[in-house]
Amino acid sequence: MNPTGTAPRIGVFGGAFDPPHNAHVALAEAALSQLGLAELHVIPTGQAWHKSRALTPAQDRLAMTRLAFSRLTGTVVVDSREVLRDGPTYTLDTLHELQLEQPGAQLVLIMGADQASALPTWHGWQAILGIAIVSVAYRALSTGDTARFDPKMLPGLPAGARFEALELPAMDTSATDIRRRAACGEDISSLVPPAVARYIDQHHLYRPA
Repeated sequence: MNPTGTAPRIGVFGGAFDPPHNAHVALAEAALSQLGLAELHVIPTGQAWHKSRALTPAQDRLAMTRLAFSRLTGTVVVDSREVLRDGPTYTLDTLHELQLEQPGAQLVLIMGADQASALPTWHGWQAILGIAIVSVAYRALSTGDTARFDPKMLPGLPAGARFEALELPAMDTSATDIRRRAACGEDISSLVPPAVARYIDQHHLYRPA
């Protein structure tokens, strides 16, 4: 909880969620336990300008995201604004909207270290850093590699940019691997929430045409 008199902290966790998997849920749980959030908005991407591949239809990704995070309802809000938005999806636009809706809140944008390293390629990235604290999720290292993202290495980093660390357990799970396994008819039940596994099977997602 936030101390009395401080601005409520609203988390923003976006992604393709194609499909949402157990590591996504673990990240949300870690954010809720470590970042003092009053609320966490989980936001499936709409028209992703940065993706080279076509995404699974938005209605399927939104439905799976709602299923994946259903047990966290009350604190987690699955936010459909980006899949309903026309044109390319930009995080800056979403943050502006949330800022208008909750003008007293402090926005906390949650992302992985790889995304944080690529921030200068994002539309309006310096403006993003003026609106939100960036919480960088680090997985526990299972190898000898100790390198971590250092925001000071970003070229053109604006003064006053704020970063926080979010520590995650080591989880070797990726949506790319899950799609590959599903396409090959392999079992994915240990990688995604049960309701998501059922949805993928019932709607024949990720299978060859």
